[in-house]
Amino acid sequence: MHAYRTHHCAALRASDVGASVRLSGWVHRKRDHGGVLFIDLRDHHGITQIVADADSPALPTLEHLRVESVVTIDGTVKARAAGTTNANLPTGEIEVFANAVTVQSAAAELPMPVAGEQDYPEEIRLRYRYLDLRRDQVHRNIMLRSAVIASIRRRMIDGGFTEFQTPILTASSPEGARDYLVPSRVHPGKFYALPQAPQMFKQLIMVAGFDRYFQIAPCFRDEDARADRSPGEFYQLDFEMSFVTQDDVFNAIEPVLSGVFEEFAEGRSVTPAGEYPRIPYKEALLKYGSDKPDLRNPLLIHDVGEQFKGSGFGLFAGLVEKGAVVRAVPAPGTAEKSRKFFDEMNEWARGEGFAGLGYATRKGSEWGGPIAKNHGEAGMNKLAETMGLGPDDGIFFAAGKEEEAAKLAGLARTRVGEQLDLLEKNAFRFCWIVDFPMFEYNDDQKKIDFSHNPFSMPQGEMGALESKDPLDILAWQYDIVCNGVELSSGAIRNHRPDIMYKAFEIAGYTRDEVDTNFAGMINAFKFGAPPHGGSAPGIDRIVMLIADEPNIREVILFPMNQKAEDLMMNAPSAVDPKQLKELNIRLVEPK
Repeated sequence: MHAYRTHHCAALRASDVGASVRLSGWVHRKRDHGGVLFIDLRDHHGITQIVADADSPALPTLEHLRVESVVTIDGTVKARAAGTTNANLPTGEIEVFANAVTVQSAAAELPMPVAGEQDYPEEIRLRYRYLDLRRDQVHRNIMLRSAVIASIRRRMIDGGFTEFQTPILTASSPEGARDYLVPSRVHPGKFYALPQAPQMFKQLIMVAGFDRYFQIAPCFRDEDARADRSPGEFYQLDFEMSFVTQDDVFNAIEPVLSGVFEEFAEGRSVTPAGEYPRIPYKEALLKYGSDKPDLRNPLLIHDVGEQFKGSGFGLFAGLVEKGAVVRAVPAPGTAEKSRKFFDEMNEWARGEGFAGLGYATRKGSEWGGPIAKNHGEAGMNKLAETMGLGPDDGIFFAAGKEEEAAKLAGLARTRVGEQLDLLEKNAFRFCWIVDFPMFEYNDDQKKIDFSHNPFSMPQGEMGALESKDPLDILAWQYDIVCNGVELSSGAIRNHRPDIMYKAFEIAGYTRDEVDTNFAGMINAFKFGAPPHGGSAPGIDRIVMLIADEPNIREVILFPMNQKAEDLMMNAPSAVDPKQLKELNIRLVEPK
């Protein structure tokens, strides 16, 4: 017999009754029924019920063990008594009578429970993550993550992509987020950087003549945490393709994404490959108030500023005359809602840092609220007709500078959709956001900046750079969004040095600065580069969506906390002065 087990803890069935078996695992739960002890024994695979009574030599030892102790049980498989079977367990028809027990490792008193799925403080969960990972939901999330990555890898290979590994120690880039720096011992005063993404390397792979690359790539960015962004490090499905248009990129990755989501959807609906809506960036900001629209929400925002020009509602009329905008969000079926619902939305907007959220109520042909009173019945009816509203639909208004009004309207659209329970259930709705502006104006520095990715090909190429207002130039850039979560950004790349120099010149870079900061890429392009493009959907976010988890930490094995600290391993930590001396580093302590 094997030293530790003949079966795992989800293997035994009614057909095994009478067999002598050996199981090993953790004591998950204990239940003492007056001289008869029941133990749920758990391993990676599942749970088997162990029973010990006065006739069992194992009873004295099992009685005194704490939960989460690791034991090996020798016993006999028995059928459970009528009425005591557990249909929720694969092993629910049997139990194992304990003839002997070996304690492999006795557990101390636990700082947090493993059995049960109750919430527990994040600090405790992360400090004792190895215990947290024993809990069923977290354990299943991590196994789901592994299965999703395996599925992605298989689908990419089937799609003609080849997996390569790019360097982890590389050069710092002046673009993007903050780098994590690594000091060089053999080059005093110089530093490597951990890659924010394999961006330049994957483009160089195309220059090197490989056709379709992918990698499940670790990326490192010194950014603050969010619910959908882990601080420090994350993983992405990084891919690049040569001799492709934007359509080719979309056609290559949509079957991978839809296929993976369908594989693990468990009955949820998924946007089919080939049917992802393509929404221009400006349209997304207008209709959804966001470049990450949740298409499960049926509400659309309307630009209604023109209807308030010269109207009786002086506040909006005055704002529009000064160049501001008015955006309207429908609130369908709110005729029976009390005034409190609308007032609470206004207070919510103020809590988000806005001046407020105007509204108008409607019940049948009667309009209510200050905006409706001043704008007049005819004006409100025309507005409602323009928006396609019904007789019981109210309206929320966001007014101000275009960027601010769009943001408030987008947040209000999301909140109204949630408050009125309008979101499509059990669905993954994908879309592409396309036609991003190549440049934007930096108010702080009073200069033109890149708005998205400096290495993207401008639409119209050199002709556009030479003849158009920079703020009117669009780029071959795109984002993939699912249920309001941005999975990735991507682009058709700028593969021509002359166009790259010109694009960087518009953003205020000299030719020498481009040659210095992006030497590897610009030099490579001078020796013949193919047109190429790609993207990099986030693995962590994909798994978070499939697992229906609100926080990305729930699908990462050993996540950091909000402050980018690893509480379990005490990182970051101080280092020995000897190490600093070897690296020629002297610390400057903050005041």
